[in-house]
Amino acid sequence: MNKYLVEFIGTFFLVFTVGMTVIEPGAGAMAPLAIGSVLMVMIYAGGHISGGHFNPAVTLAVLMRGKTDVQDAVIYIIVQLIAGVVAALLVGFLKAGAEVTAIQHNVTASLLAEFLFTFALCYVVLNVATARATTGNSYFGLAIGFTVLVGAYAVGGISGGAFNPAVAAGISVMGLSSWASFWIYLVADFAGGAVAALAFRATSPGDYLPEEAVPAPPPSERTAQPVSRKPARRSR
Repeated sequence: MNKYLVEFIGTFFLVFTVGMTVIEPGAGAMAPLAIGSVLMVMIYAGGHISGGHFNPAVTLAVLMRGKTDVQDAVIYIIVQLIAGVVAALLVGFLKAGAEVTAIQHNVTASLLAEFLFTFALCYVVLNVATARATTGNSYFGLAIGFTVLVGAYAVGGISGGAFNPAVAAGISVMGLSSWASFWIYLVADFAGGAVAALAFRATSPGDYLPEEAVPAPPPSERTAQPVSRKPARRSR
Protein backbone atom coordinates (compact mmCIF):
# COMPACT_ATOMS: atom_id res chain seq x y z
CA MET A 1 0.00 0.00 0.00
CA ASN A 2 2.86 2.40 0.79
CA LYS A 3 4.19 2.34 -2.74
CA TYR A 4 0.77 3.15 -4.19
CA LEU A 5 0.42 6.13 -1.85
CA VAL A 6 3.88 7.33 -2.88
CA GLU A 7 2.90 7.08 -6.55
CA PHE A 8 -0.23 9.11 -5.83
CA ILE A 9 1.69 11.83 -3.97
CA GLY A 10 4.43 12.15 -6.59
CA THR A 11 2.04 12.21 -9.54
CA PHE A 12 -0.25 14.64 -7.73
CA PHE A 13 2.48 17.21 -7.14
CA LEU A 14 3.79 16.83 -10.68
CA VAL A 15 0.39 17.55 -12.25
CA PHE A 16 -0.44 20.20 -9.65
CA THR A 17 2.80 22.03 -10.47
CA VAL A 18 2.05 21.83 -14.20
CA GLY A 19 -1.32 23.50 -13.71
CA MET A 20 -0.20 26.12 -11.23
CA THR A 21 2.79 27.23 -13.31
CA VAL A 22 1.21 27.08 -16.77
CA ILE A 23 -2.22 28.63 -16.14
CA GLU A 24 -2.01 32.39 -15.67
CA PRO A 25 -0.87 33.90 -13.44
CA GLY A 26 1.84 31.31 -13.81
CA ALA A 27 5.59 31.03 -14.01
CA GLY A 28 5.92 31.97 -17.67
CA ALA A 29 9.18 30.78 -19.24
CA MET A 30 10.26 29.30 -15.90
CA ALA A 31 7.40 26.77 -15.83
CA PRO A 32 9.47 23.90 -17.29
CA LEU A 33 12.13 24.46 -14.63
CA ALA A 34 9.53 24.17 -11.86
CA ILE A 35 7.99 21.08 -13.46
CA GLY A 36 11.31 19.30 -13.95
CA SER A 37 12.36 20.25 -10.42
CA VAL A 38 9.24 18.91 -8.72
CA LEU A 39 9.61 15.64 -10.58
CA MET A 40 13.23 15.44 -9.46
CA VAL A 41 12.51 16.04 -5.78
CA MET A 42 9.54 13.67 -5.74
CA ILE A 43 11.69 10.93 -7.29
CA TYR A 44 14.33 11.47 -4.62
CA ALA A 45 11.62 11.47 -1.95
CA GLY A 46 9.78 8.33 -3.04
CA GLY A 47 12.01 6.43 -5.42
CA HIS A 48 13.25 4.08 -2.70
CA ILE A 49 9.66 3.08 -1.87
CA SER A 50 7.81 2.84 -5.18
CA GLY A 51 10.50 3.33 -7.81
CA GLY A 52 9.26 6.88 -8.42
CA HIS A 53 7.44 6.28 -11.70
CA PHE A 54 4.72 8.96 -11.45
CA ASN A 55 3.94 8.23 -15.10
CA PRO A 56 2.02 5.36 -16.74
CA ALA A 57 4.45 5.34 -19.67
CA VAL A 58 7.37 4.86 -17.29
CA THR A 59 5.48 2.09 -15.52
CA LEU A 60 4.96 0.32 -18.85
CA ALA A 61 8.67 0.64 -19.65
CA VAL A 62 9.67 -0.71 -16.23
CA LEU A 63 7.21 -3.60 -16.66
CA MET A 64 8.69 -4.50 -20.04
CA ARG A 65 12.17 -4.18 -18.58
CA GLY A 66 11.21 -6.77 -15.96
CA LYS A 67 11.46 -4.69 -12.80
CA THR A 68 7.77 -4.87 -11.80
CA ASP A 69 4.87 -7.26 -12.27
CA VAL A 70 1.58 -6.83 -14.13
CA GLN A 71 -0.54 -6.43 -10.99
CA ASP A 72 1.59 -3.62 -9.59
CA ALA A 73 1.83 -1.99 -13.01
CA VAL A 74 -1.95 -1.88 -13.43
CA ILE A 75 -2.48 -0.46 -9.93
CA TYR A 76 0.30 2.09 -10.47
CA ILE A 77 -1.30 3.32 -13.69
CA ILE A 78 -4.76 3.61 -12.10
CA VAL A 79 -3.36 5.49 -9.09
CA GLN A 80 -1.32 7.82 -11.31
CA LEU A 81 -4.34 8.71 -13.46
CA ILE A 82 -6.51 9.34 -10.39
CA ALA A 83 -3.79 11.54 -8.89
CA GLY A 84 -3.57 13.55 -12.11
CA VAL A 85 -7.31 14.19 -12.14
CA VAL A 86 -7.44 15.12 -8.43
CA ALA A 87 -4.54 17.54 -8.88
CA ALA A 88 -6.24 19.11 -11.89
CA LEU A 89 -9.48 19.61 -9.94
CA LEU A 90 -7.57 21.37 -7.15
CA VAL A 91 -5.83 23.61 -9.69
CA GLY A 92 -9.24 24.47 -11.11
CA PHE A 93 -10.43 25.47 -7.66
CA LEU A 94 -7.39 27.60 -6.87
CA LYS A 95 -7.36 29.24 -10.29
CA ALA A 96 -11.11 29.59 -10.71
CA GLY A 97 -11.94 32.18 -13.33
CA ALA A 98 -8.56 32.04 -15.06
CA GLU A 99 -8.76 32.14 -18.85
CA VAL A 100 -7.50 28.87 -20.33
CA THR A 101 -6.91 28.20 -24.02
CA ALA A 102 -6.66 24.63 -25.23
CA ILE A 103 -3.71 23.58 -27.38
CA GLN A 104 -4.51 23.37 -31.08
CA HIS A 105 -2.82 20.14 -32.05
CA ASN A 106 -1.18 19.34 -35.34
CA VAL A 107 -1.76 15.62 -34.91
CA THR A 108 1.38 14.40 -36.68
CA ALA A 109 3.66 16.92 -34.99
CA SER A 110 2.16 16.29 -31.55
CA LEU A 111 2.43 12.51 -31.92
CA LEU A 112 6.06 12.78 -32.95
CA ALA A 113 6.99 15.29 -30.23
CA GLU A 114 5.32 13.27 -27.49
CA PHE A 115 6.79 10.00 -28.72
CA LEU A 116 10.35 11.31 -28.93
CA PHE A 117 10.56 12.84 -25.49
CA THR A 118 8.58 10.10 -23.77
CA PHE A 119 11.06 7.70 -25.29
CA ALA A 120 13.92 9.87 -24.02
CA LEU A 121 12.37 10.08 -20.54
CA CYS A 122 11.75 6.33 -20.22
CA TYR A 123 15.15 5.48 -21.71
CA VAL A 124 16.84 7.71 -19.13
CA VAL A 125 14.76 6.21 -16.30
CA LEU A 126 15.69 2.65 -17.26
CA ASN A 127 19.38 3.46 -17.55
CA VAL A 128 19.87 5.62 -14.47
CA ALA A 129 17.36 4.00 -12.10
CA THR A 130 17.24 0.29 -13.06
CA ALA A 131 20.49 -0.67 -14.80
CA ARG A 132 23.04 -2.77 -12.92
CA ALA A 133 25.92 -0.56 -14.00
CA THR A 134 24.37 2.54 -12.41
CA THR A 135 23.16 0.91 -9.18
CA GLY A 136 23.50 3.23 -6.19
CA ASN A 137 24.13 6.42 -8.16
CA SER A 138 23.09 9.76 -6.65
CA TYR A 139 22.11 11.56 -9.85
CA PHE A 140 19.11 9.53 -11.03
CA GLY A 141 16.47 12.05 -9.92
CA LEU A 142 18.35 14.96 -11.47
CA ALA A 143 18.75 13.14 -14.78
CA ILE A 144 15.06 12.25 -14.97
CA GLY A 145 13.83 15.69 -13.94
CA PHE A 146 16.11 17.43 -16.42
CA THR A 147 14.89 15.20 -19.24
CA VAL A 148 11.36 16.51 -18.65
CA LEU A 149 12.68 20.07 -18.36
CA VAL A 150 14.50 19.79 -21.70
CA GLY A 151 11.49 18.19 -23.38
CA ALA A 152 9.14 20.90 -22.12
CA TYR A 153 11.38 23.64 -23.51
CA ALA A 154 12.01 21.78 -26.76
CA VAL A 155 8.52 20.68 -27.78
CA GLY A 156 6.14 22.09 -25.18
CA GLY A 157 4.88 24.59 -27.73
CA ILE A 158 4.03 21.75 -30.12
CA SER A 159 2.34 19.09 -27.99
CA GLY A 160 2.01 20.67 -24.55
CA GLY A 161 4.98 18.65 -23.30
CA ALA A 162 3.11 16.04 -21.26
CA PHE A 163 5.25 12.92 -21.92
CA ASN A 164 2.94 11.29 -19.39
CA PRO A 165 -0.68 10.06 -19.72
CA ALA A 166 -1.42 11.15 -16.13
CA VAL A 167 -0.28 14.68 -16.96
CA ALA A 168 -2.33 14.47 -20.16
CA ALA A 169 -5.42 13.56 -18.13
CA GLY A 170 -4.70 16.47 -15.82
CA ILE A 171 -4.29 19.08 -18.54
CA SER A 172 -7.45 17.76 -20.22
CA VAL A 173 -9.41 18.32 -16.99
CA MET A 174 -7.87 21.81 -16.71
CA GLY A 175 -8.86 22.67 -20.28
CA LEU A 176 -5.26 23.08 -21.47
CA SER A 177 -5.93 20.31 -23.97
CA SER A 178 -9.24 18.97 -25.24
CA TRP A 179 -10.43 15.48 -24.36
CA ALA A 180 -10.77 14.86 -28.09
CA SER A 181 -6.97 15.03 -28.27
CA PHE A 182 -6.34 12.76 -25.29
CA TRP A 183 -5.74 9.80 -27.57
CA ILE A 184 -2.65 11.53 -28.97
CA TYR A 185 -0.96 11.36 -25.57
CA LEU A 186 -2.08 7.79 -24.91
CA VAL A 187 -0.76 6.50 -28.22
CA ALA A 188 2.48 8.50 -28.35
CA ASP A 189 3.42 8.21 -24.67
CA PHE A 190 2.78 4.49 -24.28
CA ALA A 191 4.53 3.85 -27.60
CA GLY A 192 7.50 5.90 -26.41
CA GLY A 193 7.69 3.92 -23.17
CA ALA A 194 7.45 0.58 -24.97
CA VAL A 195 10.12 1.44 -27.54
CA ALA A 196 12.41 2.74 -24.78
CA ALA A 197 12.12 -0.61 -23.00
CA LEU A 198 13.00 -2.43 -26.23
CA ALA A 199 15.95 -0.08 -26.77
CA PHE A 200 17.17 -0.72 -23.24
CA ARG A 201 16.96 -4.48 -23.74
CA ALA A 202 18.84 -4.15 -27.04
CA THR A 203 21.60 -1.96 -25.63
CA SER A 204 21.89 -3.78 -22.29
CA PRO A 205 21.57 -7.44 -23.26
CA GLY A 206 21.07 -9.68 -20.27
CA ASP A 207 20.54 -6.79 -17.86
CA TYR A 208 16.79 -7.43 -17.70
CA LEU A 209 17.07 -11.16 -17.04
CA PRO A 210 16.27 -12.27 -13.47
CA GLU A 211 19.53 -14.18 -13.13
CA GLU A 212 21.46 -11.09 -14.19
CA ALA A 213 19.59 -8.67 -11.94
CA VAL A 214 22.36 -8.08 -9.42
CA PRO A 215 24.33 -4.89 -8.77
CA ALA A 216 27.35 -4.46 -11.00
CA PRO A 217 30.68 -4.07 -9.22
CA PRO A 218 32.01 -0.53 -8.95
CA PRO A 219 34.47 0.59 -11.65
CA SER A 220 37.42 0.33 -9.26
CA GLU A 221 36.73 -3.36 -8.73
CA ARG A 222 36.15 -4.02 -12.43
CA THR A 223 39.59 -2.69 -13.33
CA ALA A 224 41.47 -4.06 -10.34
CA GLN A 225 44.15 -6.68 -10.89
CA PRO A 226 43.02 -10.21 -10.00
CA VAL A 227 44.19 -11.49 -6.66
CA SER A 228 46.78 -14.25 -6.89
CA ARG A 229 45.35 -17.66 -6.11
CA LYS A 230 48.74 -19.32 -5.54
CA PRO A 231 49.08 -20.98 -2.12
CA ALA A 232 51.53 -19.41 0.28
CA ARG A 233 54.95 -21.11 0.32
CA ARG A 234 55.60 -22.95 3.53
CA SER A 235 58.90 -22.49 5.27
CA ARG A 236 60.92 -25.64 5.70
